[in-house]
Amino acid sequence: MESLSQSVPYEITKKIVEKLNKVSVLDLIRKTPEGISRAEIAQLLDVSRSTISVIVDDLIATGLVVERGAGMSRGGRRPIVLQLNAEAGRVVGVDMGATHLLVVVADLQGNVLAEAETPLDIAQGPEGYLRQTFTLVDENMRAAQCSLAEVRAIGVGVPGPVIADKGIVSAPPIMPGWDDFAIRQRLQDQWHKPITLDNDADLGALGEWAYGSGQGESNLVYIKIGTGIGCGILLDGKMYHGVLGTAGEIGHVTISEDGPPCTCGNYGCLEAMAGGRAIAQRAQLAIKAGQRTQLIEMNHHHEITARDVALAAQAGDAVSQQLLGDAGRHIGSAIASLINLLNPGVVLIGGGVTNAGDFLLGPIRQSVNERTLRPSLRAARIERAGLGRRSIAMGAVSLALTTTFADFIETHRERAPRRAALALP
Repeated sequence: MESLSQSVPYEITKKIVEKLNKVSVLDLIRKTPEGISRAEIAQLLDVSRSTISVIVDDLIATGLVVERGAGMSRGGRRPIVLQLNAEAGRVVGVDMGATHLLVVVADLQGNVLAEAETPLDIAQGPEGYLRQTFTLVDENMRAAQCSLAEVRAIGVGVPGPVIADKGIVSAPPIMPGWDDFAIRQRLQDQWHKPITLDNDADLGALGEWAYGSGQGESNLVYIKIGTGIGCGILLDGKMYHGVLGTAGEIGHVTISEDGPPCTCGNYGCLEAMAGGRAIAQRAQLAIKAGQRTQLIEMNHHHEITARDVALAAQAGDAVSQQLLGDAGRHIGSAIASLINLLNPGVVLIGGGVTNAGDFLLGPIRQSVNERTLRPSLRAARIERAGLGRRSIAMGAVSLALTTTFADFIETHRERAPRRAALALP
């Protein structure tokens, strides 16, 4: 096969290698918050120290990397360590949920500086929802003592299939009125900042991999159980989106052909059997059927939600415990198929419905144990997502940071001085 250097002109190849090397160096520095030396970077990347010195000097010139004094000595002088300059800007992560909005402002190391959440119904349509999004982001930036000028990028997660290159959602089952709406463009028009848009479950997987219970994993599945049910997949260290960016729609796997109608138009989908909305609907049916349950009292005050079912289950309500158990078994069955198919190292369960704790997670684990092939089961641990409700917003932060670093490198690539030519492979 023709090599890279043979198939494209030398100068283009050189620029590609320079950029890739910078990204690799920056990634190492970013993932070593305690600091890392030039020599350690050269050894880990198997690149000459002179090349690393040129790259590091360029990164320091951008203000993105700083020298932080001497590190541990392994004989001889103590080396100067390098760290990411967390104060070189800010990023914003936005979790646009079906029934809530969560906003996080973070520094360039991913440290959360401010956070705010509010109930919000995405079914109200784009304009009203986005107006409230703009307001909450502005309020949160003020809380973080951050101006819009300091914001480098904004990451956004939505509960629907995202067409990344167009910045839209396509036929989102629980987002009526949003189909083909230019979400990313609308956000860019508002903030005039780089905007990354992705599916919420995909960002949940990314957030847990970058900052939560999935750190160090190369093959990871994140299951988001909220109003709907979604799945984010990390394979061989890379997010898997599929051809159109709609991979992971586990909520629309058929569980029962004779099951209830789903928002996607089919019947008996996992989401229609076990999502937060389905749990709430089944609770209402139990009340109407005259079953003895604490939910009756809650129903007098407001319409029953999945959160009410979780609270009642924790208070000892047998009907609520049964509802969550049934949902957990359905979810566990779908997860077992996913484990048999993908053989991940960890499956992380997140989303608001997981507040039900072991009343939901217990039946999930039991169903997985019963239905998963032994070798795959031994390889995969099933845990609650470590970041809790922050998983998606922190995934949005991570994606915004990736955009920020890429923009820094591209912006300063031609400006930074070159003292030596980078080696080509």
